[in-house]
Amino acid sequence: MQAELVVDCKNQHGEGIFWNPADALVWWTDIEGRALWSFDPVTGNSARHGMSERVCCFAPRAAGGLIVAYADRVVLFDPATAQEKLVTLFEPDNPETRLNDGRTDRAGRLIVGGMNEVSGKANSSVLCIDTDLTVRTLLEGVSCANSTCFSPDGATMFFADTPDRQIFAFDYDIGTGQVSNRRLHASFNDEPGLPDGSCVDAEGGVWNAEWEGRRVVRVAPDGKIDRIVEVPVWKPTCCAFGGPDLDILFITTSRLMSDEEVLKKEPDSGGLFAVKPGNRGVIDAPFNG
Repeated sequence: MQAELVVDCKNQHGEGIFWNPADALVWWTDIEGRALWSFDPVTGNSARHGMSERVCCFAPRAAGGLIVAYADRVVLFDPATAQEKLVTLFEPDNPETRLNDGRTDRAGRLIVGGMNEVSGKANSSVLCIDTDLTVRTLLEGVSCANSTCFSPDGATMFFADTPDRQIFAFDYDIGTGQVSNRRLHASFNDEPGLPDGSCVDAEGGVWNAEWEGRRVVRVAPDGKIDRIVEVPVWKPTCCAFGGPDLDILFITTSRLMSDEEVLKKEPDSGGLFAVKPGNRGVIDAPFNG
């Protein structure tokens, strides 16, 4: 399968994509471009929404507006007024880390993890933002949190610390938001790229964008890679099912740290790509806080 360009947005670092059924749009962030983007797969229209800071991931709120993970904090954000309410600072005593990948669980909590963007040390963490806005640490000793997503029934959380080249599965208690029974789900040691952002399909397959791998792969429930989507640029970053029938896989990409020679060969880098892989997705719950 080959993904095709649908928005030539040339994001510096596209990430954090999801389908929002409330407005029937695909949403994602250009972290380094300091903007949110939206795309209507029916009309083909796209829009850029400028932000004052880097948005690392975000999600719609059931109460309206967004929950936004900036590099250094998580806030409740009103797009109409640009007003925000602080939920939590992120690792204020560690100047090397920032927030990175995150998704809501099936109960509407936000699970969001950090990365060390300076030294690469495994000294960041993953937070659980509960629906009452309490915050607790879910995982520690993280270098670059990625691939966070949940099985269709919500009872399994998938997660990757990207440099380790592995996706792990955890038992996930939907009632409490606690994780246990960490185990290897899939190894990427023989893959051309590193595990970046993920989503799941309705059959429990994990679709992962391979950073510097020019592909998105499906990890079947048994942990074997059974499908490959070729992406015609070097740096896929994240993926999500969307469209009215949840049958289109949308893929964000990056131009980050690509030199002029690479960008000349791959001018579509940073674009939004899409493919119909023959599977349907699962809608992420809105943040219920």
